[in-house]
Amino acid sequence: MFSDTINDLAKQTLNLARARGMMIATAESCTGGLIAGALTSIAGSSDVVDRGFVTYTNAAKQQMLDVAAVSLEQFGAVSETVAKEMAYGALVNSMADITVSVTGIAGPGGGSAEKPVGLVWIGVCEQGMAPEAFEHRFGDIGRDKIREKTVESALKLLIERLS
Repeated sequence: MFSDTINDLAKQTLNLARARGMMIATAESCTGGLIAGALTSIAGSSDVVDRGFVTYTNAAKQQMLDVAAVSLEQFGAVSETVAKEMAYGALVNSMADITVSVTGIAGPGGGSAEKPVGLVWIGVCEQGMAPEAFEHRFGDIGRDKIREKTVESALKLLIERLS
């Protein structure tokens, strides 16, 4: 179902979280649950994965993750601010110790000059730390590839933080 690269990254993420006794939650928009899916495709992941939030609409981001309406209005769903709020919201609305969030434009449409197809913000938040978010510009490489690259990048960010 997932590429060997994603499976390897998911296993590494789970092993690092397990070693640190940490639980993970995901907050996903453009990936529609693929990060949680990659993690839970590994047998035994239930000791590390708490839950995944799929918040595709702005209303879902507000209801499930407490993303501020003003943030969505001022910056848009695909922004550093919203990625940070999604990561923080996943942390406070779960039993997780660390979270990852993704919001982006997977295409084929929906992009603009300012926010082109392939723009993705990936957020991370750990208990006791402020949320952070990182911009990725994968380019207009196709919806499936953008989503795949986003999952890889999100898992790599978790690995970096758990190491």
